[in-house]
Amino acid sequence: MTNKVKITFLGGVGEIGKNMTAIEYNDEIIVIDAGLTFPGEDLPGVDIVIPDITYLKTNKDKVKAILLTHGHEDHIGALPFVLNQLNVPIYGSRLTLALVENKMKEFPNVKYKAISVKPKNVLKLGSFVIEFIKVSHSIAGSLALCVTTPVGNIFHTGDFKIDFEPIDGEMTDLVRMGELGKRGIKLLLCESTNVCRKGYSMSERSVGRTLDTIFEKNPNKRLFVATFASNIHRMQQILDLAEKYKRKVAFTGRSMINVSEVASKIGELKYNRDIIVDIDKIDKYEDKELLIVTTGSQGEPMSALTRMAAGEFKKIKLGENDLVIFSASPIPGNEKSVYNVINAIYKLGADVIYDELADVHASGHACQEELKTVHSLLKPTFFIPVHGEYRHMKTHAQLARQLGMEERNILLPSLGMQVELSANSMRQSGFVTAGQRLVDGIGIGDMDSNVLKERKQLSEEGICVVVVNINNVSGCVTSEPFIITRGVVYQDEAEAFVQDAKAAIIASLKEQDLRGAEPAVIKSTIRRNISNFIFKRTKRRPMILTIVTLE
Repeated sequence: MTNKVKITFLGGVGEIGKNMTAIEYNDEIIVIDAGLTFPGEDLPGVDIVIPDITYLKTNKDKVKAILLTHGHEDHIGALPFVLNQLNVPIYGSRLTLALVENKMKEFPNVKYKAISVKPKNVLKLGSFVIEFIKVSHSIAGSLALCVTTPVGNIFHTGDFKIDFEPIDGEMTDLVRMGELGKRGIKLLLCESTNVCRKGYSMSERSVGRTLDTIFEKNPNKRLFVATFASNIHRMQQILDLAEKYKRKVAFTGRSMINVSEVASKIGELKYNRDIIVDIDKIDKYEDKELLIVTTGSQGEPMSALTRMAAGEFKKIKLGENDLVIFSASPIPGNEKSVYNVINAIYKLGADVIYDELADVHASGHACQEELKTVHSLLKPTFFIPVHGEYRHMKTHAQLARQLGMEERNILLPSLGMQVELSANSMRQSGFVTAGQRLVDGIGIGDMDSNVLKERKQLSEEGICVVVVNINNVSGCVTSEPFIITRGVVYQDEAEAFVQDAKAAIIASLKEQDLRGAEPAVIKSTIRRNISNFIFKRTKRRPMILTIVTLE
């Protein structure tokens, strides 16, 4: 037996997304969240990126449960792949588990047990006692966790903000945080997403007031609102406004339809079903009678709004009597895609309102003054910033020092880092295997995958296929080599390039005695010589595929 608790960071530190943290005592592990992130341009063809759970698989007999803070993809998106490897129950709020259930329909072979919890519920898992605390966020059913361990209390905020006008009427439970702070918090794990923003985050209800004004001032236009499908409170306000201004609502985008149905089924989203119309039937209504709620607020290539902007959405053609409201701000890295869509919509004659023009979006993450409030209420002995890039975590550490915490009691984590917490100390104890796993269709690979390297080569340098027929007895080339190139040379150069390449191949093969030679040896000769020829000619190194047939 040991008197130390280990905290292992498997995702969500030094990055935005794929949140996953493990807390371990002796032979017991609980896991907080199992999220994904989406690939950048450096991962061609990859669908999603999930945490590497090698450590959990190695210790799978120790893992007791996965605790979910809320239902965003960066906190639940990896569950189908994690639950396929770990047979453990998951705990979360009703909405969180409903969204998980909806996701798991795509993975019918993965069996799991889901247990619903509410704020103020207390759960005992071996040596751990977990209390769930209500927090406001951009999705309903968000929870913070206070984990009582044999060495003290660990408080994990999840994603949160302090909203004094929450749509559901229930504020972040600051009272309970204050009580727990008096009892004693050994370690605080606090999200850092908006730590660089001064002041307070805007209330979600403020967005509703702005949208109300926009609806009122544009009575004759056909209105479009693009937002995150998971922002149930935003959706509630939009649907309330539709009823207030007597507009029919049509949902577009699979996630928008799925989430609205899930939230409605469990009572998190309440609206008059009579105002909903199928997107195929909107032609029956005048522009002033319609509100289209759509995906695509981040400029996603295949989203409904992006296709509308490109004129490729058959059911809707944007025009001069349309007003598109982007009720979301671009996630870092998505700015170019979002502004490309906005520009395309303007070119079609429609008007656009986005976060730079009006208060049509409120972040779900705490700004500096809200973070200060939580730190002051909880009064932790030790602090580790999480859920942010390194710059966010560094800024958060500086904020904690401004509030009086000693630097030696603050630790900046990185992927795979393992931290030991005792009754009187916190220290980095080492690293475990961690990082990214790439999900591509139904396959899962890693960053060193040859498939990924080949895709990058293909996308940057192109491909050249060479087919050569050789008489195995005489060693002579029996017909002119056949060459196909894609992405190597421009069209007006292609004919001359192919002829010279064929001549180079024949010349190189004549220099060798190929009688009885192995196909692999001949392929290697061709590949080396054609690669050198192409580099001299184009300064490119495309992928070379050689096919040798022996006659």
